[in-house]
Amino acid sequence: MIRTPLVQLAPGIALCAGIALAAMGLQRIEEHWTGRPWLEALVIAILLGTLLRTLWTPDRRWAPGIGFSAKTLLEIAVMLLGASISFQAVLDAGLGLILGIAVVVALALGVSYALGRMLGLPKRMAVLVACGNAICGNSAIAAVAPVIGAKPADVASSIAFTAILGVIVVLALPLLVPLIGLSMTQYGVLAGLTVYAVPQVLAATMPIGLVSTQLGTLVKLVRVLMLGPVVIALSVIVGRQTEGAKPRLSFGRLVPWFIVGFLGLALLRSLGAIPEALLLIVMPVTAFLTIVAMAALGLGVDLKVLGKVGGRVTLTVTLSLLVLIAISLGLIRLLAIP
Repeated sequence: MIRTPLVQLAPGIALCAGIALAAMGLQRIEEHWTGRPWLEALVIAILLGTLLRTLWTPDRRWAPGIGFSAKTLLEIAVMLLGASISFQAVLDAGLGLILGIAVVVALALGVSYALGRMLGLPKRMAVLVACGNAICGNSAIAAVAPVIGAKPADVASSIAFTAILGVIVVLALPLLVPLIGLSMTQYGVLAGLTVYAVPQVLAATMPIGLVSTQLGTLVKLVRVLMLGPVVIALSVIVGRQTEGAKPRLSFGRLVPWFIVGFLGLALLRSLGAIPEALLLIVMPVTAFLTIVAMAALGLGVDLKVLGKVGGRVTLTVTLSLLVLIAISLGLIRLLAIP
C-alpha cells in the first residue's frame, strides 16, 4: 500500500498532522466558549488547509505526503470506522422502521443527485452531496470520496457547505415540534433521519426530551449502517464504468480493500470480538486520521474553483435537505408513529 519511501512522505504527513492538531485545539476552544462543537475539527482542518494553500503553494517536497494523507490515510480511517458499527442496531430498530430508513436513504440519494445535476454540479460532486445529505454528512462524503475518485476541491466544498447547513438544522429543527405538532417519538425519528452527524442528533434532540434523544440516536445509527451498502454499490458502478465493456471484473476492483476491512470489522464488532477497551483506542485514532486527511484535502483546494461552485452547492444541499425532511415526515405518517 505504501509505495513511496517513508522519508519522502514524512514532510507532507507532518504538515497535515500539524494542521489537524491545530484544528483539534480550535475545536476545544470552541467547546469551552460555546459548550458544543458547532464546527467540528475535520471542518476546521479543511478551512485551515485551504487558508494555508491560499497563502502558500507547497513545492514538490510536500506533495507525496499530502497525497498519501488525502487518499491512503483516509481509506484506513474509513476501514477502522467499521469497528464502531454493530449490526445489532438493525435488529433492535424493528423491520418496519429499518425498511423505512432504507427507502428514505434511497429516495434522498436519488433526489439529491438529480438536483445537483440539474443545478450544474459535476457528477462526482453531485454524488458527494447526495451521500452527505442522505446518510451521515461529512463521514459519508469522506467515505465515498476515495471510491468515486473525487477531487480534493469537490470533497472540501461538499463538506464545508454540508457542515454549515448541519449547524443550521440543529438550531432550526426543534422549531418543527410546536409548528406541526410533533410528539417526542415522532421528532426523534425525524431528527435521526435528517440530522447529519450523531453528535448533532444529540444536540437537536436533548432540548426536546429523553425519548427523542434515545430514538433519534437509534435511527441515526441505523441510517449510518446504510453507508456500507451504498459505498459497495458505488464501487460496483465505478468499477464497471472503469472497465468499460470488459465482461470480467475482479473483486478487488469492485470492492476496494478498505470497504472489505470496514465490513469485516463491523462483523467482528457485531460478534463481540472487538472489546470496548480496544474501541477506546481505535476510535480516537480513526478520528485523528480523518482530520489529517481533511487537512490534506484542504491543502489541495483551489479557492477559485470553490467560488465557482459555491452557490450551486449551497442551493443543492439546501433543497436536498428540504426534500429529506419532507420524505421523513411522510414516513412518520405512513408508519403511524405515535
